[in-house]
Amino acid sequence: MKSARAEKRFKIYSYLIIGLLTVLGIKLAVLQLLHNEIYQTQAKQNRIRLLSIKPPRGEIYASNGEVLASNKLVYTLTLSALEGNQENVVKKLADIMDEYYPDVTVETIKEKIEKQRYRLYEPVVIMRDVPWELVVKIEESRRELSGVEINVEPLRYYPNGPVAGHVLGYIHSINAEELAAAEEGVYNINSLVGKAGVEKTYEKELRGKYGARRVEVDAAGRPIRELVTLEPVRGNNLYLTIDMDLQKVMEKSLDDTLQRLQESGYTKAKVGAAVVIDVKTGEILAMASKPDLNPDDWKGNLTPEKALYYFPQGKYYDPLNPGAAINRAIQATYPPGSTFKPITGMAALEKGVMDPLKDYVNCQGRYWIAPYIKCTGIHGNVNYYKALAVSCNTYFQEMGRRAGKDEIIKLAYEFGLGQPTGIDLPGEKTGLLPTVEWKKELNALLINRKYEEKRKNLEEKYNALLKEAKNEEEREKLEKKKASEKAMLEAQYKIDYNFHTKWQPFDTFNMSIGQGSNDYTVIQLANYTAAIANGGKLMKPHVAKKIVSPEGKVIKEFKPTIIRKVSVKPKTLAETKRAMIEVTRPGGTAYHLFADFPPEIQVAAKTGTAETGRVGDDRRHDFHGVFIAFAPADDPQIAFAGIVEYGFSGGGSAGYVARAVFEQYFGLKDHVAEMEQNQEKTTDLSTIGRE
Repeated sequence: MKSARAEKRFKIYSYLIIGLLTVLGIKLAVLQLLHNEIYQTQAKQNRIRLLSIKPPRGEIYASNGEVLASNKLVYTLTLSALEGNQENVVKKLADIMDEYYPDVTVETIKEKIEKQRYRLYEPVVIMRDVPWELVVKIEESRRELSGVEINVEPLRYYPNGPVAGHVLGYIHSINAEELAAAEEGVYNINSLVGKAGVEKTYEKELRGKYGARRVEVDAAGRPIRELVTLEPVRGNNLYLTIDMDLQKVMEKSLDDTLQRLQESGYTKAKVGAAVVIDVKTGEILAMASKPDLNPDDWKGNLTPEKALYYFPQGKYYDPLNPGAAINRAIQATYPPGSTFKPITGMAALEKGVMDPLKDYVNCQGRYWIAPYIKCTGIHGNVNYYKALAVSCNTYFQEMGRRAGKDEIIKLAYEFGLGQPTGIDLPGEKTGLLPTVEWKKELNALLINRKYEEKRKNLEEKYNALLKEAKNEEEREKLEKKKASEKAMLEAQYKIDYNFHTKWQPFDTFNMSIGQGSNDYTVIQLANYTAAIANGGKLMKPHVAKKIVSPEGKVIKEFKPTIIRKVSVKPKTLAETKRAMIEVTRPGGTAYHLFADFPPEIQVAAKTGTAETGRVGDDRRHDFHGVFIAFAPADDPQIAFAGIVEYGFSGGGSAGYVARAVFEQYFGLKDHVAEMEQNQEKTTDLSTIGRE
């Protein structure tokens, strides 16, 4: 009986096993016959990896061929986020890196993975430019770090540190918007792209093309053999118009000037900007902005200290912690102060209301028409030449009145003030040339906003009072009082609207001496000065000289471009040049700067002491120092414009920077050699005691 039961069970189990084997066989047949191609492809994809090869960016050179931006091979640490036991790998990697980079923690690594969550098929870059010692430690722990790779790739390198940093700009990690906007295959999630300066403007020319490697890997993701390699294409090289000798001298002089001013009690003097331009071509020979920007700071994540240095926190601008991210030569605007006076003088000459030699104005320390704006001194009788030399406010307010606002605005516009120059650098500000239309539009908005608030407050006030009224008689009294106050408010609104939206005489007086709402960039002031120097041609400034292929073939050269020829008569320009020469002669506000220059290198200039217009500043002591100049006066070659925030006067601040630059350019003094000698002495002193 037991034998029959056991045999029956055996048969049942046998049929069950046969059934299962049959199902398994059918499944295998389906996989082999119907899905064979799909799974073969997946297996091949797991075995074969396609790795992108980063192309070297094109190099950037100064006009003399000195390298400004190059590439160096570095070790880059990456993590393939889908391989291995990710949690353990991340923890182990963070432990190893703690000795070298304490900021790289489990959390920061996970943040990087999370940011790349939609593109995890690409390795996540943990850090670039890791030291050899760290590479060795990672290789020693290879078995515990599945998916961690060390690759060699080219990385941007700036051999001169912060010199010309704002012109060069910097590269940084691509963001999602930039990646989405790019053509397929141009970038990947780990790309570094130009974010500022010429690195951004000429990104397309500098970036090159990615290559690729097809690599066979084992089950642990380790490469076994390389199958096919498509080499990357190096980016094109970029030559700039920057003269590195002038650039170094200008930056050193700006640093020295700021330090001298701070030591003299001008504690807010921490910011400066300057530009030197070729008056005949529009080439930028030097451009500086202080505080410095070091492009090497931006290749990885900014440290908290660096982030505060570049982007200070706070609701309001702090002169003592101004931030270094922006290029103040093109991305900040300032009142021009007395450097605007040549525009007023030319407007009066063009209008025919002033004889530069015979037409005198008597200055007694302030202008005689309200609001009685003060002068820089009591100058007595002055003509155009003397007035510009001593920077007489009274004279130029009178010339502004005679010429009229329309002529001044017209000429300022023709000379490029209050409009972008079109320079090939990103983020250029427009500035502000005040006009009748601008004043009406802006002040109408402000006045309407102000009185809407007052009307609202009036309604709320009487609504509350009416609710508390005890009887009808009290309500009637309140209604009458409300109507009376409302009528007075509307009458005052009309007075304020008409006054503030209409151009007033004091607007002309303020404009004529470079104050009021005048607000321009340093590059605009440099270009306007160059246009006076070159006979009235407003050039388009540029910092790129030529683009050259890796093989040395010139792809593009940047030629001089004239924006417009100003409508000013040659005689007007000649008289204004003569007046600007008087500024550097005995009695002029810039005589002390160029008194020892030889006669054949005569400098024409204009100093400026500009009210900052910033909330909280002392109108008696807080002034920006502004300076413009060109030389030689008889056949101008270069023009300069500079500003030192809180430098008090142009002749006492930015003027010294112009002098150093002109000395270097015309061979009067070799500041570069002096700097190199001082550097050698510093190096020698630092080695004492080491041997």
